[in-house]
Amino acid sequence: MPVKLSVNLNAVAMLRNRRDLPWPSVTGLGRLALAAGAHGLTVHPRPDQRHTRNSDLPELRALIDDEFPQAEFNIEGYPTEDFLQLVEKSQPEQVTLVPDDPAQATSDHGWNFIEQSAFLIPIVKRLKQGGARVSLFSNPETEGLSAARDTGADRVEFYTGPYASCYAHPERMARELEKLGQAADAALELGLEVNAGHDLVVANLPALVQRIPRLAEVSIGHGLTADALEFGMATTVKRFLKACGWP
Repeated sequence: MPVKLSVNLNAVAMLRNRRDLPWPSVTGLGRLALAAGAHGLTVHPRPDQRHTRNSDLPELRALIDDEFPQAEFNIEGYPTEDFLQLVEKSQPEQVTLVPDDPAQATSDHGWNFIEQSAFLIPIVKRLKQGGARVSLFSNPETEGLSAARDTGADRVEFYTGPYASCYAHPERMARELEKLGQAADAALELGLEVNAGHDLVVANLPALVQRIPRLAEVSIGHGLTADALEFGMATTVKRFLKACGWP
């Protein structure tokens, strides 16, 4: 089965948040994405509310439950107690834990699994007891993946920023792709499923899914939202699905 596409709505929320107005509608554009074939929606509700707001989560949960019950809700974030309680209220199918400082503009590195496994183990256990699949944001490297598995997590999400940033340098891009591929091979061998995300676009997705044919999910926000300004959300989702290998 081709890789599933989860549409990250943070960029839509950031545009809305420039004004104290309800448009563009985060829920409305999420509906368009799911109606066009996206397999899920992703949000990253940061403490300062500069992206998706906490108030968006009940609406998005209801959208999936009422209109697209086959879709999944993925909530990303650093696991503070406030975040964990928000997740428990929202009951997402997947939680992606990221090691972000609250001041970071975006997620740009993975966990140090060896050093931080003791911190992650009880959090992963708590989230899984609540019924969520747990994915851990990871650098594209093999070191520490066994420690990631030992936290009890179901998946790792490999940070694809270094791969995507080489768009004008084919040789560097090929090297970064192979790093991702080797890391994914190691994770799969350990029994972890593999997600990927950060700066993925229609142009760089096909090579990624060819190198990692068992890739479970990609979460895409910035590039997909940028394309949606040109092509519209529905057409953009279909373009990304095609790049993922869907007919």
